[in-house]
Amino acid sequence: MSQQGPLLIVSSSTRPSLTAALAAAQILPSVEARWADALGAMSKVQPAAVLAVMEGVDADDLHAVSRHVQARKPYVPLIAIAPGDAALPDHAIPLHGSDNTDRLLARLRAALRVRTLHMTVLRRLDEKKTDGATLPDTDPLDDATVLLLGRGGSLPGLSVALGERMAVVGALSIEAAAKHLSSRDIDGVVLGEGFSPRVVDAFLAVLAEDTRFRNLAVVVTANQPAPLQELANLEIIAGDPRRIAASALPLIRQHAFEARLNRTLRAIEAGGMLDPQTGLLTRNAFARDFATAVSQAQKNGGSLAVARFAFDPINPRAQYDGARIISRLMRRMDFGTHEDNGSVVVVFAETDLRSAHAIARRLSSVMRHTSHGKRDAHTEPAVTVAALQPGDSARSLLARVYGEPQRAAS
Repeated sequence: MSQQGPLLIVSSSTRPSLTAALAAAQILPSVEARWADALGAMSKVQPAAVLAVMEGVDADDLHAVSRHVQARKPYVPLIAIAPGDAALPDHAIPLHGSDNTDRLLARLRAALRVRTLHMTVLRRLDEKKTDGATLPDTDPLDDATVLLLGRGGSLPGLSVALGERMAVVGALSIEAAAKHLSSRDIDGVVLGEGFSPRVVDAFLAVLAEDTRFRNLAVVVTANQPAPLQELANLEIIAGDPRRIAASALPLIRQHAFEARLNRTLRAIEAGGMLDPQTGLLTRNAFARDFATAVSQAQKNGGSLAVARFAFDPINPRAQYDGARIISRLMRRMDFGTHEDNGSVVVVFAETDLRSAHAIARRLSSVMRHTSHGKRDAHTEPAVTVAALQPGDSARSLLARVYGEPQRAAS
């Protein structure tokens, strides 16, 4: 596998077996450096990825390397091999255990694909210079959603530890988890207590068979599942919920970053008509399409409905999570936008008022299961629905959905 720049192996002693494994896998070239020389080596060789062997590492050396890596563009993955109980920098991807080369190679390939995607997005942004198509520089965890699956006593602690940094979707059963995976963008799965080893193995096997989920961050906390090399970011971590969350966050962050890159790439390909944060139309593109849709419906006698989803104005994370859910689930004939006030407006083509209420209820029901932060604030919005009437203009129809909101589920 070729990459822009060599791999840098940083350790307290030489690692010929690791270098040989990379060479056998055709992940070339690789360079070794001691911790004291790591910063100089990074400046000289410009690595595509850094493999940090944690045995005997000094915490100051590790954090210095991490800061250097984080400052570089495009993305340079930092994989911490056999970290044990060491406190890792936020962006260091843990690989517990140092004796499974296959797991390391799978995780490295997955990380290098994210780097390649980042390079593609940066190149396209430079080439296109498209208005509205930009790559946010905020922490990808601001966009992330994790699926917390289980029924044991550790679930509340895990929910709090994960919810401090990202949106959390809870599921008590494998069936509920499958529905969430199919209806929303999930960046990580944490399996808690309450399932037999056979059920855990079967669930992981299903994830491994589906190419959509192979790069998910998957953390198992209660059983020792059969090893699955197809799941590049599978970790088995038991113990304190905060320790589990700390190990899961870098893997979840990487997947959320990959999802952000994909949204940005779609926005570039759409000529700046799509919002890279939500996947919905930009406000200008929406205004044009909405005016045209109303005019055509009035002219041809067709039906048209509009729904406004009003989210908690003090919870931007819930707003964007809800907007991305709507973008993913709305019908291909429909279109929407995320407004400055945090609400999402969606136009349902060829839809009467009753059908529009049913669609809005379905969208709201998916959001209801997501919580955000310590306040346990939920994504479920207040919804107003209005249908096109004779004599309506785009402005008058839009004005009606800004009336007193009614809960879509009521």
